[in-house]
Amino acid sequence: MLIINLLGVLLIAAIVWWFWLYTPKPTQSTSNQIKILVNNGIYQPSNISVSAGTKITLDFDRQDPAPCAETVIFPQLDLSLGLKMGQGNRIELPGLSEGEYDFHCQMQMYKGKIISE
Repeated sequence: MLIINLLGVLLIAAIVWWFWLYTPKPTQSTSNQIKILVNNGIYQPSNISVSAGTKITLDFDRQDPAPCAETVIFPQLDLSLGLKMGQGNRIELPGLSEGEYDFHCQMQMYKGKIISE
């Protein structure tokens, strides 16, 4: 019984870490074109650091057939894009002011962030 309780506590701790505490390191973009892989429930890279005021192009490569991966939404920018399977899902963003801009699927299971500095 002790082992089962201990495993339960470890599982709860892992879930809390993965969904609320874990934040991947930002990927610094040296160009204005960024490729984002959509696969296995994540955007890769999911944290992107860009220069403020620079127009950027995001190319989404959707490899995940899950219905949740069909749409990417940028709530602060009032933009959304339907993602077809494979490459060719491009969205161009204007020069962003300094700040953080979230992007996610319609159910907010896939999450990412653009950090404009």
